[in-house]
Amino acid sequence: MTLAAAGSDGDLAARSLAGDQRAFAEIVSRHKQFLYGLTVRLVGSPDDALDLVQEAFVSAHGALKRYDPERPMRTWLARIAINKARDWRRKERVRAVLRSVLPLGDAPDVAADQVSVEQQVSDRAELAEVSRQIAKMPAKLREVLVLRTIEGLPQLQVAEMLGISEKSVETRLYRARRYLAER
Repeated sequence: MTLAAAGSDGDLAARSLAGDQRAFAEIVSRHKQFLYGLTVRLVGSPDDALDLVQEAFVSAHGALKRYDPERPMRTWLARIAINKARDWRRKERVRAVLRSVLPLGDAPDVAADQVSVEQQVSDRAELAEVSRQIAKMPAKLREVLVLRTIEGLPQLQVAEMLGISEKSVETRLYRARRYLAER
């Protein structure tokens, strides 16, 4: 019997806790695409998202004994990844402040930014603008918008992932859509 046919994520978690490294590798295999897609939408950078997903899996492995096999592994992992993305955004704000007060000796970076701006004015300009507006959106609104609208997750699952009520998901989604409509 292969690990993929071994059954539930709960079974794999139990095997991993018992020392079976292949079991955790199967958990990663099952959930890495979802977590990567979610994280790249939250942070906006594919490279940073890849790093954050790896950090999320490392954290999940260390916290596996706290996983409740009665609940979806995907929800538990998403919550870890969301927290990693939140931490990254906080650190990124600090980095942005530091970059703004440091001497301007980074002319090549400015030129590279100009190239990317020119590329965004292509036939994908509207998509790029929506992506920029989503990135500027407050994290609480962005998280709900990404999970509910882009990832297509049910409202209850989004609520569980974010640790909020279903009504809060509904309210934040409404506000996120209104935010985008106003821009």
